Amino acid sequence: MSHPTDATALVVFIALLAFVTVLGFIAARWRRGNLAELNEWGLGGKRFGSVVTWFLLGGDLYTAYTFIAVPALVFGVGAVGFFALPYTILIYPLAFLALPRLWSVAHRRGYVTPADFVRGRFGSRSLATAVAATGLLATMPYIALQLVGIQVVLQAMGVQGDWPLVIAFVILAAYTYNSGLRAPALIAIVKDALIYITIIVAVIYIPSKLGGFGAIFDKAGAALPKHTPKPGSLIPSGVDAQTTYASLAFGSALALFLYPHAITGSLSSRSPNVIRRNAAVLPAYSFLLGLIALLGYMAIAAGIKPSNPNFAVPDLFIQQFPSWFTGFAFAAIAIGALVPAAVMSIAAANLFTRNVWREFVRPDCSDAEQARVAKLASLFVKLGALIFVIVLPTEYAIDLQLLGGVWILQTLPSVALGLYTRWFNRVALLVGWAAGMTWGTILAADASFKGSVSTVHLFGGHLTAYWGLFAIVLNLVVSTVLTLVLPRDRAVDETTPEDYVSEEEAQILPASPEEEPRFTREPRPARTRN
Repeated sequence: MSHPTDATALVVFIALLAFVTVLGFIAARWRRGNLAELNEWGLGGKRFGSVVTWFLLGGDLYTAYTFIAVPALVFGVGAVGFFALPYTILIYPLAFLALPRLWSVAHRRGYVTPADFVRGRFGSRSLATAVAATGLLATMPYIALQLVGIQVVLQAMGVQGDWPLVIAFVILAAYTYNSGLRAPALIAIVKDALIYITIIVAVIYIPSKLGGFGAIFDKAGAALPKHTPKPGSLIPSGVDAQTTYASLAFGSALALFLYPHAITGSLSSRSPNVIRRNAAVLPAYSFLLGLIALLGYMAIAAGIKPSNPNFAVPDLFIQQFPSWFTGFAFAAIAIGALVPAAVMSIAAANLFTRNVWREFVRPDCSDAEQARVAKLASLFVKLGALIFVIVLPTEYAIDLQLLGGVWILQTLPSVALGLYTRWFNRVALLVGWAAGMTWGTILAADASFKGSVSTVHLFGGHLTAYWGLFAIVLNLVVSTVLTLVLPRDRAVDETTPEDYVSEEEAQILPASPEEEPRFTREPRPARTRN
């Protein structure tokens, strides 16, 4: 489908983009703090409450590529694309348990990144550097894909060339440099409102024009088995399809809350209870994601024939909506890219500043210098992502992003398990990390970086599952075996058990036998009768 220039859609798109750009700069004065300090610029001063954290985490975790890639996958292969729904539900119980503990120890010890925590917990600069490098490696293509999301909607409106993407990059870079994490936190409120309006209108209006959901499912069910080169289906059929679906959901859930941007968004909240409240209510976004995924089936029923599956939803909107609402919807998708791209670049900048610059270049650098370095690093991170999108074909960015989950999952033993136990040997964790990274990358390379699952033959049978699960199992096995055979790790753990409990929780915990009770109650005087 060709994409002629749509002037009306462009005007609406530019107007909404200009509005959030102004908001991005205004954010520097919102909840005032000294943005020359890394804690204020990179974590918003750790003062965000439940409502702001809700919008920030929602805007951070549900990216523009979610609005493009999930329905595109459903459009191409059918039911397997719905794995994104259970995985976004599974993640929140994990986040409910782990992230409040990480917030507490980070608050007590002044940690800014997960690599800071690993450095203090295991006393290993090498292991912390590995965690930081993994976070940077996994985040870069993720940022690039946010730019791909913007590029798709611009091309759908008939805007050709790379200059509009460069302008979007300059806008993103400018307000992120100026306002830090406050900018995406404030813009996320607008982003969510636009996305909810767009999707609710779409799932009511489009089915009414296509004969209802029954007709949509009938047409999709008839068309999916005829897709080439790989047929799709409405229901995963066969053991391989079912293990693929389950492993993608479970592995992606384990990986998502380990990403630096997810941790940065969590550490910016003002208390662990804020994180718990959000973990309890954020599954509401999964309802929205389910509606977004259904757009893939609607595109099939509407007879959309995109040159690239990424254009399934944009072409559907162009076909079904008037131009002004198409511009509104495309602006929602583009703004939905700017929010996570900003948080990701800030998280990557924090990693570089704390765990590369301060660790190896200027160990005695001041907090003000760390903030300056982080601001510059955030620019270079975004610039690298922009060059990646412009120079290389888009499919390479997509293929590399599939490795992001595999890579970041290898930090689970040192970061997530490290929150609960110091049993693992630091050398064993480093070797296990290297083994998981190597095997996960090899599995992806054997598949030519297409898809995200491989088949492994074991004991006369075979198992088809997500690359990341195979890699993390190897990682855990190697780490466990080496911990058992290596001498006892004598590295100093600078954290204490009390660091993992917030001040609010410490006030209600029962006293240990050696301590005086924290609360005593005066005996009630006996009643006397007159």
